[in-house]
Amino acid sequence: MNLSHIARRCFVNAPFSYLAENIDRLLSLSLQPEIGLEGDVLYQCSLNDFQAIAGKLHAAGLSCTLHAPFFDLSVGALDQHIRKASRDKIRKAFDLIPIFKPKSIVCHLGFEENKHGYKEEQWFGFALEGWKELLEIAKSHHIPMMLENTYERSPKQLKRMLQALDSPFARYCLDTGHIQAFAKNRWQDWLPELEPWLGQLHLHDNNGDKDAHLPIGQGRFDFTSFSAYIAERKLSPLVTLEPHREEDLETSLLAFDRTFHISSKSTTS
Repeated sequence: MNLSHIARRCFVNAPFSYLAENIDRLLSLSLQPEIGLEGDVLYQCSLNDFQAIAGKLHAAGLSCTLHAPFFDLSVGALDQHIRKASRDKIRKAFDLIPIFKPKSIVCHLGFEENKHGYKEEQWFGFALEGWKELLEIAKSHHIPMMLENTYERSPKQLKRMLQALDSPFARYCLDTGHIQAFAKNRWQDWLPELEPWLGQLHLHDNNGDKDAHLPIGQGRFDFTSFSAYIAERKLSPLVTLEPHREEDLETSLLAFDRTFHISSKSTTS
């Protein structure tokens, strides 16, 4: 089945190492990657490695997004050395913006109530300082920095951060799976509050017990009402599908095509 017409309406998560190994096959499917920069890739790969992949994507007329690293990182850490190491690593991802010319760069806000809630104001001050620095890089290249919900239990911290950043280049990435698995609530608790900043969706499903990254409709997330709201409000965010198994890719693309009717103008070059 030729899925290229669907693939050009969205992005699909792809760690850089996987992308590099499978680039020709992915190009044949017209897949537009959200390039994951986790692990050691930002230390071990050269600019030539990144330029080679970017060149192939551009030659094929395909867009991409970037996903900055987040494991073990804390932009708002109270420890100055952890704070610096976190910002330095994330900045390496932002340095790739002129090479890949992505449609966005996605970052995890990183607020965890069980840790940061005890010193929330200190965390927020340090986090705001760090995200402001990174936002200036994205802004200089005219691409949005998307702050994604992960372990946050409510939209409070994201809303506060986006209000404080106060920039059209500071936007929100709504992750459906994280709302269900980590926040343990509903999209209605998030999207109406953060709609003015909505710039991107991460679409995947689960049963509420863990972040399973199932295809749309394979878990308990209410995609029917969610997609209806998106359509009713005439929202046109970028969309990234996040299946974690290769065998779920076709299912994810077909489910996205059935469920969402977001214009392709947001994704293609």
